[in-house]
Amino acid sequence: MNRTQSEKLFAEALKYIPGGVNSPVRAFRAVGGNPFFVNRASGSKVWDVDGNELIDYVCTWGPAILGHAHPKIISAVKTAAEFGTSFGIPNPLEVTMAKRICELVPSVKKIRMTSSGTEACMSAIRLARGFTQRDKIIKFDGCYHGHVDSLLVRAGSGALTFGHPDSAGIPAAFTSHTIVAPYNDVEAVKAIFAANKNEIAGIIVEPVPGNAGLYLPQPGYLEFLREITAANGALLIFDEVMTGFRLAKGGAQERFGITPDLSTFGKVIGGGLPVGAFGGRAEIMDYLAPLGPVYQAGTLSGNPIAMAAGLANLEELNGKAESGKRKAENENAYAVLEKLGAHLEAGMTDAAKSANVPVRFNRCGSMFCGYFTDAPVHNVADAMKSDREKFKKFFHGMLDAGIYFAPSQFEAGFISTAHTAADIETTVRAAAKVLRTL
Repeated sequence: MNRTQSEKLFAEALKYIPGGVNSPVRAFRAVGGNPFFVNRASGSKVWDVDGNELIDYVCTWGPAILGHAHPKIISAVKTAAEFGTSFGIPNPLEVTMAKRICELVPSVKKIRMTSSGTEACMSAIRLARGFTQRDKIIKFDGCYHGHVDSLLVRAGSGALTFGHPDSAGIPAAFTSHTIVAPYNDVEAVKAIFAANKNEIAGIIVEPVPGNAGLYLPQPGYLEFLREITAANGALLIFDEVMTGFRLAKGGAQERFGITPDLSTFGKVIGGGLPVGAFGGRAEIMDYLAPLGPVYQAGTLSGNPIAMAAGLANLEELNGKAESGKRKAENENAYAVLEKLGAHLEAGMTDAAKSANVPVRFNRCGSMFCGYFTDAPVHNVADAMKSDREKFKKFFHGMLDAGIYFAPSQFEAGFISTAHTAADIETTVRAAAKVLRTL
């Protein structure tokens, strides 16, 4: 596959951008080689600057749940932009967005917009501490909640990929009130509460961790987190930046039947534009300024163009779904995504078995990850047992075949309603060939 123009652009980028990229995982350091540059995307495909067409399972890391350049989102953005790109003054669309999220997610009674998921998680933690008047937060090994100083401790995503989970530049004192537990470990959480009686402000958790690949909560685990926080006067914060409005219209909390105190959102509610949000119980949210003592602000929060894109995304998701060019008259978007996910899971599992390569394929709805191990993957320690050398070879083999998966073993993959059964079949056939070479 010719990547001459991408190579030239990367060489130029290295002169002016640290590592040549604006987010570390894009640099291909985990898989070797240099990144390609995209200048066009539509539906389930992206095209690089050399004209190569790729079936895309990164979906801009989740937001492109309807596929790239969905006409309704593009139209909404164009219309909003004609009235101005930013006001710094309240606008009607942010009220509509807030109302829509509260309708879709019953645990959210009030919500505040931000410009990123990182900002949403940072603000939710501050609010939890202010509301409970406690300092300590529990997070989980491998769960990534953005690059917030106090939460960048044994995190997932790029931190795992590059082998430096704790970033330089963060004083130890900033993380002294963050306690890390293994995900899916009940006894560890019990022990933390016992050792820190009346000191835990809350637990923040990705209900389905997607930043160390993807693994699911064990039966009863999320229920346990809900019970132990409630029993100890602590708050349960669901980080649904990735899972929100993707795993169900009400996110992972709807899928698993859990009611958190606070939730953070992003990705899908931006429709591809930079957006985050956090919300929850009204009495907690009213601790925010200007009503309460917890300060949080943002010039671009509730940006009209981002709100327009997100509202179009949510509206289309909760109407009829499009799978490729065919209208699905009897299935909603989430049923389409579930069917496509199951199709990919079955095909990839069969391909691995046929090639006699140990692969553990984890999936939840339209999110997935394949680990090169024959053991179950329930937490980051299990994920780290995956054969990363095999993953590197697999990644490049699939890329050469026109299939783009995330350039890291420790990132989730995503499916959109624009993906078709033909896309899945093409992907499975390519995987079968590549796996036989490992």
